[in-house]
Amino acid sequence: MCHTDLHVKKDDWPVSGVTPLIGGHEGVGEIVAIGKHTQESPVKIGDRVGVKWLAYSCLQCEFCRKGLEQDCVSVKNSGFSVNGTFSEYVVSWVNHVTPIPDGYPSADAASILCAGVTVYRAIKHSQTQQGDWIVLPGAGGGLGHLAVQYAATRGLRVIAIDSGEEKKQLVLSLGAEAWIDFKETQDLVADVKRITGGLGAHSAVVTTATSPGYTQAVDYLRPGGTLMAVGLPGAAKLEASIFFTVLKSITIIGSYVGNRQDSIEAIDIAARGKVKVVFKQQPLSDLKDVYEGLEAGTIAGRVVLDMQKK
Repeated sequence: MCHTDLHVKKDDWPVSGVTPLIGGHEGVGEIVAIGKHTQESPVKIGDRVGVKWLAYSCLQCEFCRKGLEQDCVSVKNSGFSVNGTFSEYVVSWVNHVTPIPDGYPSADAASILCAGVTVYRAIKHSQTQQGDWIVLPGAGGGLGHLAVQYAATRGLRVIAIDSGEEKKQLVLSLGAEAWIDFKETQDLVADVKRITGGLGAHSAVVTTATSPGYTQAVDYLRPGGTLMAVGLPGAAKLEASIFFTVLKSITIIGSYVGNRQDSIEAIDIAARGKVKVVFKQQPLSDLKDVYEGLEAGTIAGRVVLDMQKK
């Protein structure tokens, strides 16, 4: 389950998916059939593979050639424009499924296919170097707790922002160096600057679905800092002081999921034990309850749905 599934269910984005439709876009399973006329398939029957948000891209347009497959002019998305993974069988495209390394559990791999890939790519392009400070609003959530770990694997110093004791303990155990509870702090921007010696952070990867996380980032980033916009609030605007954005030479970059190579890299890091997905495993019949938990913001980590679990 991903927060994106909640957005699709509520239809609160400026763009709408196809309905009715089977949701879900983080699935792992075994290939049981390949179309008769498929040429040069990179996978075979019996392989264990993952199905992602990016279900199909043409691989031929300018965006695909430049590594922006997710922005392909003919893109198809699992659980949004084509049937997704909340089912026992799903049809996908051989060039876009992601091989899962032997020995890496399917339940762990599932969340890497969207949440992991998304934050991995954002951190990869965050213009940071080892030892830099990176701020992660929403650090205790499904994307955030993975971002903490991917940032740590790159030698970054993580400031985790979220609320609640459970999420605090989670992110600190995963490698965050500092914690800020946004519900308790009197001045979040001042807290970030204090932690970073007064200069501010080098980068922020904002995965929250509300606008304040974006607005504050420009204020607490140091000169030359980079804001990676990742979360997808439906109607909120990115508001920031143009004066200080220019004066501080702030870079703002939108980072949307990831391409096939990003997926392979993110899965490889996790399969080698560098990133651990914190999740609860529940049966598919709990789908409604999980949606409600996501909407209430009470889920720490991820929930993985098991098609065989009763």
